[in-house]
Amino acid sequence: MESNPPTAAEPMVNVVGDKVALGPRRKDLLPLYLRWINDFEVVRNLGLVLRPMTWEDEEAWYERTSKSESSVNFTVYECATLRPIGNTGLFNIDHLNRTAEFGILIGAKDCWGKGYGTETTRLVLDYGFSALGLHNIMLRVFSYNQRGIRAYTRAGFKEVGRLREAKRLGDHAYDVVLMDCLATEFSGTVVRRLLPGE
Repeated sequence: MESNPPTAAEPMVNVVGDKVALGPRRKDLLPLYLRWINDFEVVRNLGLVLRPMTWEDEEAWYERTSKSESSVNFTVYECATLRPIGNTGLFNIDHLNRTAEFGILIGAKDCWGKGYGTETTRLVLDYGFSALGLHNIMLRVFSYNQRGIRAYTRAGFKEVGRLREAKRLGDHAYDVVLMDCLATEFSGTVVRRLLPGE
C-alpha cells in the first residue's frame, strides 16, 4: 500500500487547543514558510538580520532542523479553518538539565491580536513539560515587541533579566528581555491528559 503525505486540506495535528492546533512541519508548506520569512514585519521579532531569504536558504533550514535531535518543530494551524498560520517549537533542548528555548512565528498577520500566539505558547509549554519532561523553558524577546511580551506573560513566562541595548534594529538599540517558565509554575492540561495515568 502506497503511503502519501497529508494534503493541505488534511493536515496531521498532534496537539489541539481551542483556537490553534500543532502539527508536524511539512515540506509542501515550504513556499508558505518562505513567504512568512521574507515579510520583514513578521520576522523583525525573531532576531534575524532583515535580508531576503532564498528558496535554497529555506530548504537548507528545513533539512537541518528536521534532522536535529535538539529541537522539536510544529506548524501552527487555525482550528476553525485548519489553515497553517505559523511555526513554533523548542530548540537547544538539553535533556540532562531539562531545559529548552521557545520560539514562535505567527506568519498570517490577519491572525495577530486574536490570542493565537498566547494559546500556541501555552500548548508548547504543556508539550515541553508534559511530553518531554523539561523543567525550565526560556525565551528571548526584544523590548519593542510588547505584544509578544504580553502573550508570553499570559501563557506563563516571567521576566528574569535583560541584556540592555543588546539588539540593534536600524538606528535604535533595544533591550533583549529574558523570560522563562518552570514546570512547577505551569498548569497546562491539554498534553498532560493524553499521557497514561493522567
